[in-house]
Amino acid sequence: MSSLNQGEERPEATGCERDDVPAAPARRAYWRSLDDLQDTEDFRAWMHREFPSDADLLAGEDRRQFMKVMGASFALAGLGVAACRRIPESHIVPYSARPAGRVPGNPVYFASACERGGVAKGVLIKSIDGRPIKLEGNPDHATSVGACDSITQSGILEAYDPHRSRSVHRDGEPSDASAFTTWSDQRFGIELRKSGGAGLAILAEATGSPSMDRMRADFVAAFPKATWHEWEPITGDAERAGTELAFGASYRAHPMLDEADVVVCLDADLLSTHPNANRLARDWASTRRLDAADPADQQLSRVYAVEGVLSITGMNADDRMAVRNGDVAAVAASIALGLGVSMNGLEDLAGTATFEGRNAEILAAMIRDLKANPGKSVVTAGGGQPAAVHAMAAAINDALGNTGKTVTYTADSAPSRTASIRSLADSLGAGTVETLVVIGGNPVYDAPADLDFATAMGRAKETVHLSLRANATSAVSTWHLPRTHFLESWGDVRGYDGTVSVVQPTIQPMMPLEQKGWSPIELLAQLSGAEPKEGYSIVRATESARSRTTGTTFESHWREILDAGMIADTAWPIATPSLDAGRVAGGVSSLAAARSKVAADDLELVFTTDARVYDGRFANLGWLQELPDAVTKITWDNALLISPSLYKARGLKTGDVVSVKVDGREIEAAVFPVPGMAANTLAIALGWGQGADAGPIAENAGFDAYPVRTTTASWIADGATMSSTGGTYAFAQTQDHGAMDALIPAVPLGGIQERLPTLVRETNLEDYRTHPDFAKHRVHVAHRLSLWEETNLDGAKFRWAMSVDLNTCTGCGSCVTACQAENNIPIVGKDQIARGREMHWIRIDRYFKGDDPSAPEAVFVQPVTCMQCENAPCEQVCPVAATVHDKDGLNVMVYNRCIGTRYCGNNCPVKVRRFNYFHYTKYMDKPEHKRLQLAQNPNVTVRSRGVMEKCTYCMQRISEARITARNEDRKIRDGEVITACQAACASGAINFGDLTDPESKVSKKQALGRDYSMLAELNIRPRTQYLARIENPNHVLAEA
Repeated sequence: MSSLNQGEERPEATGCERDDVPAAPARRAYWRSLDDLQDTEDFRAWMHREFPSDADLLAGEDRRQFMKVMGASFALAGLGVAACRRIPESHIVPYSARPAGRVPGNPVYFASACERGGVAKGVLIKSIDGRPIKLEGNPDHATSVGACDSITQSGILEAYDPHRSRSVHRDGEPSDASAFTTWSDQRFGIELRKSGGAGLAILAEATGSPSMDRMRADFVAAFPKATWHEWEPITGDAERAGTELAFGASYRAHPMLDEADVVVCLDADLLSTHPNANRLARDWASTRRLDAADPADQQLSRVYAVEGVLSITGMNADDRMAVRNGDVAAVAASIALGLGVSMNGLEDLAGTATFEGRNAEILAAMIRDLKANPGKSVVTAGGGQPAAVHAMAAAINDALGNTGKTVTYTADSAPSRTASIRSLADSLGAGTVETLVVIGGNPVYDAPADLDFATAMGRAKETVHLSLRANATSAVSTWHLPRTHFLESWGDVRGYDGTVSVVQPTIQPMMPLEQKGWSPIELLAQLSGAEPKEGYSIVRATESARSRTTGTTFESHWREILDAGMIADTAWPIATPSLDAGRVAGGVSSLAAARSKVAADDLELVFTTDARVYDGRFANLGWLQELPDAVTKITWDNALLISPSLYKARGLKTGDVVSVKVDGREIEAAVFPVPGMAANTLAIALGWGQGADAGPIAENAGFDAYPVRTTTASWIADGATMSSTGGTYAFAQTQDHGAMDALIPAVPLGGIQERLPTLVRETNLEDYRTHPDFAKHRVHVAHRLSLWEETNLDGAKFRWAMSVDLNTCTGCGSCVTACQAENNIPIVGKDQIARGREMHWIRIDRYFKGDDPSAPEAVFVQPVTCMQCENAPCEQVCPVAATVHDKDGLNVMVYNRCIGTRYCGNNCPVKVRRFNYFHYTKYMDKPEHKRLQLAQNPNVTVRSRGVMEKCTYCMQRISEARITARNEDRKIRDGEVITACQAACASGAINFGDLTDPESKVSKKQALGRDYSMLAELNIRPRTQYLARIENPNHVLAEA
């Protein structure tokens, strides 16, 4: 990537790699990336540069290059380069008719839900003066359990997105709702109704909505000859097919991690991309907390991960096998054989792969652990594994007596999405479909490549597409209809366990009245001629029929539903299926025959679900684009991930563009090496590379994997080939930003290695049982005396503090997005990230342990934010007292004092202060983008150019609690102040409170023997402290 400034020398943005990877020195025990491991020149150059590059030269060719690279960012963030700005004139309008019981400026919360992939997430919508500004998890919802992942939180940004579709289009030309209504009344109300719907097909997204089911029934009744199809790129087909193999019918598996002592994940990322990840993370964390009164009696669950691509679950596993994703089936068969499961085909399947060295040791230990924990273990298979692997997992759980104890099942009647869209494509190709209605989704972009859906869809005479944004499918549709957002419309959805939630709007549809906007149930009601047609009435009618209540009884029931956000006792009943070993054997034998044709050194291409853009539908949201990937730390892109050994063997450099071919189909992507990947596995995340159709934010972001994804190779494509194209590509990643290593080149490597274990402190369970205070002895703190008298905390009534438990933090990044949404943190764009100018107040560092980059011993993550030091180095150097301690004992920023010297950033030992190089929010001043201002938190100052900022412990939430407590003449209760990061965390790793209250949770956390302060030897006295990580590897492996 070229520099913005003439003559500026800067290393290119690199990842966890270097261009040539020699043998790693054995003494290097902890490392952040491969550059760090090898102590490359690029890493040293980055590390020694205290401040990112200046940005004061914006002229000529540099300016044009800058505008080109940051174009996507401008669309949301904007750029202001004027040194002096006049505050725009504004007019104050009084509240002429205040709603009853409503105080201007006071937030109101609404319980609602959103849906992704047919699974609901329960949310609490924070609304101020009629506009939603923040989403939190509903603590009573079984799927959300009070947490909120990054995608769900970005629903706020999605609602106000200026690039959302807000108008009807016909054949690409602007139209309106009345024109579509006139056409649909003629086409559907007369012509198709007369023919019974002959030649009519519906292609819908997956949904659990009871109202959608009712509208579908009405639609089929009105058009009995019509066909209904369902498509989701993240299909879930394998689990349904696997349970059908095992039990004779399709089921949804519900692992109960809080009941399991041993967890085996067969390519299953339970803690991140699983539809029920929030619940699973919360349950997993409950078995990882060190709460025994006597450390010698402490017990922890043990997690084994078997995967080819490093995942969040793999990073948090105690022992991990790195094997090709296709060879996970052989591991499953080996486990079944080791447990005494008798079934035809198991030996053949187990023999399709050979495991040696560390992998063989882990496999043997895994089998021993499972044998020793019948009824207290669980084996899970990921959605990317074949059906036979899911069936084997069910058989293993059955053999261990886990069914009903650590895993339960509920019926799942959803169709095979792959078979459904194949059937539709065949009908389109045969010319039997004249009218196609696509409800949501983007099949032209994400349908299996071998279906050539764009061509097939073109054979229909008329197509109607309902979508939140005009995408590739909209571009080739006759009618494009704007879809209302879940914050704007009524609906109902089901959680992972089947619990029904009501979706209630908090704002009117943000589109012109003549364009109307439709929700899926409203569109179906209009097309079928059903009454009522409004979403509110449809949902109420559905619930009235389900609950069998009317009149005042129903109104009371309805009020309770809206207050709770869900309908009690609507979860699906637990099923007790019986295993059919013969059917499982048939599936295992078929898989063994297929795997026997794959050579041990064949490359496989694995398609992964992206935790940021999902299947691509969220690609135009800047918060998600700028969120670093949890594993690679790449922003604004995906990449072709490869192992360091393959990277070295092929002589590749980071960012080299290669061609990957599978069965005659081809994609191009830039490579990025990731430690811990299987040697012959290539991996690429879905949902990227959409081009202009996805919107200006997503345009030119990443590489499209769908052109080589087919109906027969939805997740694993064997026989891939890779060759260099000669092109290069620059990544922007954050892994080595803020590296707290030696600042003097003369400091030896050994000195750096002595420091790293003091930053992220960890040990194993055996050592903890005998040395529970090990974290206190990792660094010697000589004294805590200051050179001058300290008065900055005089008169403080509180000692606000935070505790972060590294034993339960997964590194998912939800806290990063929550902080951004709560505190009006701007998006800066890929180019600025590459220059080290990211604005996130929370940085999640990732460390590898071991001397082999191809097989690291462990991976650790550590969230780092402002430590709220009592003896803050930043305060001591600010010439204008812009950073000071306030009466609540917080280290705060006084923005209108800051003159931008950046001395505080230079003196911050943890490098967590952020500087506004540009006026990133100026773009919102344009009339067409003013909606974005509605997403801003009115209780948090929007910073301008030249101002430093950093974590404030969500002081606006502290102020709100203080005012409430003062009005009620009481003290602030423990737990009354919940920071945004704490609220979003699914695993409960973050605790916040007042240290002056000895009974507060944070006081108790910071009194534990494994708590420690980062850089305590500098006498900065940080209020944010960590609880050291304790792993639970199999002791036999640990001794080996």
